[in-house]
Amino acid sequence: MTRTPAWLRLIVGIGALLLIAPIGIIVIVSFGGDGYLKFPPSSLSLQWYEVFFGDGRWWDALWASAIIALVASLFSTTIGFLGAYVLVRSSSRFRTALLALALTPMIVPQVITAIAMFYVSSQLGLVGNLVWVSICHSVIALPIVLLILLATLRNIDPALERAAAGMGCSRLQTFRLVVIPLALPGVVSAALFSFLASFDELIISLFLTGVRTQTLPVKIWNSLLLEVEPTIAAVSTFLVAITVIVLLADWAIRKASGTLETGA
Repeated sequence: MTRTPAWLRLIVGIGALLLIAPIGIIVIVSFGGDGYLKFPPSSLSLQWYEVFFGDGRWWDALWASAIIALVASLFSTTIGFLGAYVLVRSSSRFRTALLALALTPMIVPQVITAIAMFYVSSQLGLVGNLVWVSICHSVIALPIVLLILLATLRNIDPALERAAAGMGCSRLQTFRLVVIPLALPGVVSAALFSFLASFDELIISLFLTGVRTQTLPVKIWNSLLLEVEPTIAAVSTFLVAITVIVLLADWAIRKASGTLETGA
């Protein structure tokens, strides 16, 4: 095995520190005891977390984000799983075009997508509807789900499905007893990442949520416009913690299933 040069590891380490530094500063500021955002803080305190967890408006925004992200994850993972399976097993000449179409939300500027969704939502009277916001969030989460599950399903040997069919399993039984169990780690990983994509989403939520249904990122944005207070640092740290927990869960699942070593 070739050893990585020390200078390359040093560059990678410095680059990683530069990327993490802004997050680290926000985390430190959130524990400050000052009455305004200050780095480094002159004293340490949990007062801004007490304000965050003691304010019902922040809790309402948190629950709205969680519900929207859960439903969006369910929609995008279900549709993405079926779509990825069709793309992997199909020999259609339109397969590449369909994949490109499905990945369009990653390419088109999100503000354009948000404007189009707002126009449709306002015509249908669905602005502020949590289920509708979830469906719109699933559109931007779908490309992430597809990319993860395409890689997962390509590593499932079609011979296993042919063997199951040869032993008398119907197409549905093969899908349920062979494909889904083998793809389960990838499905869970896709669900976690689609949850994060929706939970952290701001632009589409700005257009589609109302005053009573604003999500946590929208609440942070509105608070920044009105008043910059350290509570925002505490909320941001909470969001970072949620992201880290989800990423650790994905890592643990992939490691337990063995896909971390094989790169599937």
